[in-house]
Amino acid sequence: MASPLTRNAIEEAYSRIFKLIHRTPVLTSTSIDGIIGSGKQLFFKCENFQKTGSFKSRGALNAILKAKEHGEVKGVITQSSGNHGQALAWAANKIGVPCIVVVPINAPIPKVEAIAAYGAQIERCEATMTARLETCERIANETGYLSIDPHNDYDVMEGQGTIAKEFLEQVPDLDALFIAVGGGGMIGGISKYISEVNPKIKVFCVEPEGKEIQKSFEAGKRLWESGALLNTIADGVRVLRVGDKCFPVLQECCQKRVFSVNDEEISKAMFITMQRLKVVIEPSAAVCLAAVLKYRDELKEFQKIGIVLCGGNVDLNKMPF
Repeated sequence: MASPLTRNAIEEAYSRIFKLIHRTPVLTSTSIDGIIGSGKQLFFKCENFQKTGSFKSRGALNAILKAKEHGEVKGVITQSSGNHGQALAWAANKIGVPCIVVVPINAPIPKVEAIAAYGAQIERCEATMTARLETCERIANETGYLSIDPHNDYDVMEGQGTIAKEFLEQVPDLDALFIAVGGGGMIGGISKYISEVNPKIKVFCVEPEGKEIQKSFEAGKRLWESGALLNTIADGVRVLRVGDKCFPVLQECCQKRVFSVNDEEISKAMFITMQRLKVVIEPSAAVCLAAVLKYRDELKEFQKIGIVLCGGNVDLNKMPF
């Protein structure tokens, strides 16, 4: 069965959401380019400037609006450590439907406060993926609310894929894109769009150490036995397992060379980004620059590299430097 995720579906998603989201800017820094060296140019797509402070608003908004096109939506529910919860709460508020967000007890406080500020009802659960999923499913069954997964949902992936549409309009001659991978929704949508519009652009997965997407690529299947969470400062990509709807898209559309970075490298890249670009980002948004810094000698064939700064929702009282 063919995936419903296509260029046309992503462009339809953009038509559905563009009036309510920001067309985020692309920033450059000759200073950061100088650190990378070899004449490379980095282009930073600033989804940290997006509604609710992350790219997640695109997918959440598309999922609700598309569901409403097919009938009444009684309410929406999700499980989230922060950014998707904020995004769904914001989108539901905009559209006028109730929203419940199941939040693990260790979620960053500023993100939880933001979810509540957008009007969502918060339900706490233990800090395991099993608890998150079971709690979300139970409440969805009790309420009849539409459950919208943070990443493993084609409608969500379509919304996230609109990042690529904008990025190519802003910088059409990119050589490569580096995308941080959590559950796989953002890179799924982006890589699918790139593969159909300009397959010469190489899309690379970047992960926090321990995720091991590389091994799953080599095996040709998802090897993760559980939905455990990684111990990493990059809380937006700490989910260990890539979604079963997302992984086939990554297999089809991404390069099989995966780049991994540790917390120290993420922290360094976060500092450089904030110092040189003068923008606030969260650790997950620094993952890709960390990879380019670490593996720059492997990237000789790429001169114009795109990086998505996926979010800016960080607790300034807990900066890692």
